[in-house]
Amino acid sequence: MSSTGVAANSGVVTESDAQMLDTLRKAHKQMRAEVGKIIIGQEKVLDQLLMAIFCRSHALLVGVPGLAKTLMISTLAQALDMSFKRIQFTPDLMPTDITGSEVIQDDPVTRERKFKFLPGPIFANILLADEINRTPPKTQAALLESMQERKASIGGIDYPMKNPFFVLATQNPIEQEGTYPLPEAQLDRFLFMIKVEYPSDAEEELIMRQGTSDVQTTVSKVLHGDEILRLQQIVRRVPVSDHVFQYAKRITRMTRPNTPEAADFVKKWLVWGAGPRASMNLILAAKAHAVLNGKHHASAEDVAAVADPILRHRLILNFAAQSEGVTVEDVIKRLLRAVPMNQAA
Repeated sequence: MSSTGVAANSGVVTESDAQMLDTLRKAHKQMRAEVGKIIIGQEKVLDQLLMAIFCRSHALLVGVPGLAKTLMISTLAQALDMSFKRIQFTPDLMPTDITGSEVIQDDPVTRERKFKFLPGPIFANILLADEINRTPPKTQAALLESMQERKASIGGIDYPMKNPFFVLATQNPIEQEGTYPLPEAQLDRFLFMIKVEYPSDAEEELIMRQGTSDVQTTVSKVLHGDEILRLQQIVRRVPVSDHVFQYAKRITRMTRPNTPEAADFVKKWLVWGAGPRASMNLILAAKAHAVLNGKHHASAEDVAAVADPILRHRLILNFAAQSEGVTVEDVIKRLLRAVPMNQAA
């Protein structure tokens, strides 16, 4: 079988795995119910956050102030039985405020002065990087190593992150005053860029009623850390057919404007396309999407379902697209129309 075949890359979901996946689906419904006690609507946002967690990756929530991005993440953390820390990103935040630092302490017995490492808030299972684009690039970069390699290097010593480990960040639109665009290298570390939209008319009325009442709501724990680690392993074993690998690969390769595979509209509108990490993430997120929707295999439809949040922060529009009012979402829609689901590369 080829290197993109099911047996070589996807493994097999065993009977015990299937039972665990059934448990996950029940937990997914319970998670929606628990988070729904606090957050009105936004089920799609919650599902994408869960997919990022089950893919052992990170997610970035983008939306204007007041859409409960921070509350969504903190409520989700309450439903997961893991340690949780929040960092409020500000212009004066320093890298050591995130990773921690070494301090000199006197040994009470020997009277010797020694360095002692005081860990920062990044050493938690779930880290909420609140308004991550409010801090300068130097401080933003303090997260890069931890997000990719799951360790922090301080004073020449590597300190591993706790497992499981996720960075769930919020960001205001770049056009807002007092923000610093995240560099492409850091954006690429996020599996999803999740757009948080305004609530519907009915949802907004419920938000008004709930937010102005005196009712105190508690959120119950639904999943524990060891269960999430097991589910992460199972998600990676979800089978994927060869034609699904080819479908995801063709979508990604078509986004690169200076290559023969690029579509004409890509050459017209994009400066930069998605890299190989996007191809891998399309498959991995498709597996998680399939699992949350009650399937034991990932299909091309699952890839298409996760293409938006995976590609929107990896495609760079040129001036022509901006002058014509073309958005990244418009390009992604045309990509999905241009690539047949049942055709191999």
